[in-house]
Amino acid sequence: MSRKSALVAVLAVAGLLTTGCGQGLLAADDAKAGDGPIALGMAVPMSGSSADIGPYMKNGAQLAVNEINAGGGVLGRKLELRVEDDACDPKTAVAAATKLITSKIALSVGGYCSGATLPTLPVFAKAKVPMIIPAANSDDLYKQGIKSTFLINGTGTQQADAAMARMDKAGSHRVAVIHDNTSYAKNIATLMDPRLKRPGGPEQVAAAALTPGESDYSATVGEVLGANPDFIYWTGYDKEGGLLVRQLRQAGYQGQIMVADGAVSPSLAEIAGAENVRGVLATMTQTPETIEGGEAWTASYRKEFGSAPGPFSTQSYDAVRLAAEAIRRAGGTEDTKVVAALTEIKDFKLFSGPLSFTADRTLTEGGFVILVWRDGRFVRADDGK
Repeated sequence: MSRKSALVAVLAVAGLLTTGCGQGLLAADDAKAGDGPIALGMAVPMSGSSADIGPYMKNGAQLAVNEINAGGGVLGRKLELRVEDDACDPKTAVAAATKLITSKIALSVGGYCSGATLPTLPVFAKAKVPMIIPAANSDDLYKQGIKSTFLINGTGTQQADAAMARMDKAGSHRVAVIHDNTSYAKNIATLMDPRLKRPGGPEQVAAAALTPGESDYSATVGEVLGANPDFIYWTGYDKEGGLLVRQLRQAGYQGQIMVADGAVSPSLAEIAGAENVRGVLATMTQTPETIEGGEAWTASYRKEFGSAPGPFSTQSYDAVRLAAEAIRRAGGTEDTKVVAALTEIKDFKLFSGPLSFTADRTLTEGGFVILVWRDGRFVRADDGK
């Protein structure tokens, strides 16, 4: 969906809501006072091509809610998590956002696909609901200039810098970049272009785009391999990435493959196949498997939900913790005070490192590391093993 079409959808839904009641979306303000539970809203994909990610994010957020409530809540009030399915689709995401707003949430702590999250920004802003976005990270998000929107995943720019550093370290000479035309993936791919034109660095020999959801990318594979790359960077999501990796290997490509954080999922390996995914790199923020003390957190997650945590469960956990801290510092849920508190937070401890926000309300440090698929999972690439 184009940005113009997404905006039309936003305005249409907003219009329907305001015709049903005198105060429209702003009626959510009334729920932010009192001594009842503080509701946090989360729009994540529970259906569609990224449906495997939504439960990880929901569980990570719920674990934080449970821990905070067990410690007495925030300002003597319990937290409550309300989740809606955005299906990684712009129209569905706008509908999910409006449902959350009418259920009277105080903050939003969701957002996985950038293209679906982007049209929700003005909806939440109009309703005076601050957003802490745990996963979506296209530069298009902060470039909207909405001062109540905060990103706690590294941006596309920071990810592109991490990718470029790895290409330099690998001694690559001929790089191909492939994306899927979504806001997130195209953002990173576009940012790679000037970096790969640097004098003395690797040369970009191919730039290609494929269509999400297709079952055969052999034409794209043939086009890319015709340029004889020694390093391929996929900036899209896991389902297409798994198929792409498999078909690249089947076509005889033996060079390095790296994927962006949207493809860091067990499904990448399931689709690509164990032999094909071995040694694939990824630009990704820290995971429980890659940081000191992560084992204890993983054990807590397993105990609560009976399964291992997955991609972006930690970022969602941190989004709730950050929301609780901002409410505590603000002395309540009044939106301007919460936004001010978020803006002023310095060195708040996240899985990805100490959090401080830039003037764009993005992380001062992106926190990206390089992972590699080894022994059935992604681990730090530079752990000496």
